[in-house]
Amino acid sequence: MTSSPTLHRGIAEMLIAMLLSGTIGYFVLASGQPVWNVVFFRCLLGSSGLALYGYWRGLWTPWPFSRTALAWCLAGGIALVGNWALLFNAYHYASIGIATALYHTQPFLLMLLGAAFLGETLTRRKWLALGLAFAGLLLIVLPGLEARQSTASLLLGCALALSAALLYAFATLITKRLPPGIPPALIASLQTLVGVVLSAPLLDARVAVQPGAHWLDLAILGLVHTCVMYLLMYSAFRRLPTHLIGALGFVYPVAAILVDWLAFGHRLGPAQWLGMLLIVGTNLWLVRGPRPAAAASLAEQR
Repeated sequence: MTSSPTLHRGIAEMLIAMLLSGTIGYFVLASGQPVWNVVFFRCLLGSSGLALYGYWRGLWTPWPFSRTALAWCLAGGIALVGNWALLFNAYHYASIGIATALYHTQPFLLMLLGAAFLGETLTRRKWLALGLAFAGLLLIVLPGLEARQSTASLLLGCALALSAALLYAFATLITKRLPPGIPPALIASLQTLVGVVLSAPLLDARVAVQPGAHWLDLAILGLVHTCVMYLLMYSAFRRLPTHLIGALGFVYPVAAILVDWLAFGHRLGPAQWLGMLLIVGTNLWLVRGPRPAAAASLAEQR
């Protein structure tokens, strides 16, 4: 059983990590950089920081990856980085709050992928959860369509956020095939290195090299929102029971919505709040169900 000091430390680490997650959208938009520039520098700084951490802790020796594990790790990196690119674009077309709420459909998409590719059974409980999550999705999107003159922009943002959630689900599914003994920091380091390679040809160096505050925003995204946040989450995962991981994950979308309101004046209406609570609450209900072990893997690549 988890001791009280260990539990309290895990809760503190998870809370800090989720609060940091909720501010990602702000720094993406505040940087004023093209999305691929943001992806490139987040991956470059994040991969470097995690690699140095692994070196400091002696995690790289002996080399922990077999050929098969390395291939799966790199494939997961492609999905993970693609998910970031889509989500960062979604912030520009839909608000941070709406994009983040829709992004939290990822556990339900993972259930469908598990049924399609792993032969996992969709129980009545899971079908009900999928239905509730879909109802929440409609409650978020439909009021936004009525309130906006440019419905095409909002629909594009919603489509990008849902596509990002789908790629995240693929990244989680792929990462589950890795041997459990590989340190997560090394997995994240290699996967973000994939992002450096993929996004480098799309980098707009002319915009990036200009002096300005965007360098601070990019540094925070790479070093704080990747290195520090990932290490806090991985540490919390080892200390917390699954139901607490799921419960504390609720802080992420709420923090993102508050940041969106305070920084950009975007507010969710009552129906949209209800939709967000349906998605997050249903996710929590699944995590606290009779088979919580599967839910722990959902958090491993946030």
